[in-house]
Amino acid sequence: MTTSRQAASIQLPNLMRVHRGRILPYLALLILLFITLFPFWWVLRTALTSPASVFSHTSSLMPVNPTTQNFERVLGLIDTKDLIGEGVVTSYMSTATLDFWVFLRNSFIVSGTITLGQTFFSSLAAYAFARIKFPLRDKIFFIYLTGLMIPSIVMFIPNFVFIRQLGWIGTYQGIIAPTFLMTPFAVFFMRQFFLGLNKDLEEAATIDGASRLGLFWRIALPLVKGPILTLAILTFIGSWNEYLWPLLVGRDEDVRVLTVALGIFREQTPQGSPDWAGLMAGTAVSIVPAIVIFVFFGRKVVDSIQFSGFK
Repeated sequence: MTTSRQAASIQLPNLMRVHRGRILPYLALLILLFITLFPFWWVLRTALTSPASVFSHTSSLMPVNPTTQNFERVLGLIDTKDLIGEGVVTSYMSTATLDFWVFLRNSFIVSGTITLGQTFFSSLAAYAFARIKFPLRDKIFFIYLTGLMIPSIVMFIPNFVFIRQLGWIGTYQGIIAPTFLMTPFAVFFMRQFFLGLNKDLEEAATIDGASRLGLFWRIALPLVKGPILTLAILTFIGSWNEYLWPLLVGRDEDVRVLTVALGIFREQTPQGSPDWAGLMAGTAVSIVPAIVIFVFFGRKVVDSIQFSGFK
């Protein structure tokens, strides 16, 4: 009996350490999950709150006087003039109109074009660095890769001057041009996968008379569909969320993207206080495409990044 009691007293602290070791990581993950998701919830909570109640119940975690009117205003389902006639407009509600669907279209045009161009040209460059042997290849790639260490803000003034000299200010091509061809990250990312491909297939195709472009298009490219999709997703979301460059080059309403439009909408409240309810409604709708993409393709993004060894 004494021996069994001693064994039980020894095992109990060990079990407590095991359980504690399992609980702590889950607890840390829950805390990080809360920190990550709480801002999204606060955006949705503010978007569903009546504009008159945004500043009166700031401690409430739930929508105050819930309404979908903010989403209807942003989507153009309600005319602001009608709200003025009904006396619904408050000092916290902007009377400005937001051509949401026009700006959403512009965002899709800009992000989609950048994604197509950057994915294709970066894959071409990555294949050349991985498979084609030419003088100083590795040194050129190293110099090109140092572009990752240069902050993008440093290139804003040279790019802006160049775009202005081309007469592309206020045009789609002015917004798209700086990131249309390729980026150091995209080339590096794709090169990692091309290096891992089996050369036997390419050698067999070469014997059959395939050209270098044919090897790229018919052999290498189909084998890296997953990484290409991953790069396309990352590029699209990055372009979708871009704000500063479209603000500088594309302020005209005809080419204004959604991120810039939301920033301008924030400044158009006559009383000076931003229409936070309407702004959060527009923000909530604008992040839907990114959420949909990650829901359906998020697993491929994680798998591809893990496979490439990129941290």
